[in-house]
Amino acid sequence: MIGTLIGIVIALILLGVLWWAIQAIMAVIPIAEPFRTIAHVLLVLIAVLIAIWIVLQLLGMAGVHVPTWGGFR
Repeated sequence: MIGTLIGIVIALILLGVLWWAIQAIMAVIPIAEPFRTIAHVLLVLIAVLIAIWIVLQLLGMAGVHVPTWGGFR
């Protein structure tokens, strides 16, 4: 269980660094304001889905079974 928690922390740190890098690159690219907002919302959505997927995979390895979209039959 400790290994899973360490894995979750490392995965979230890596996701945070990736998020920072994307934000830094987005600040340099000249994009009109409505498209910048749309891109920001899409980046947040993708980051949240990736974070949830990583946490669910690591919890599954620790023996905690959380039902996913395929498990609601």
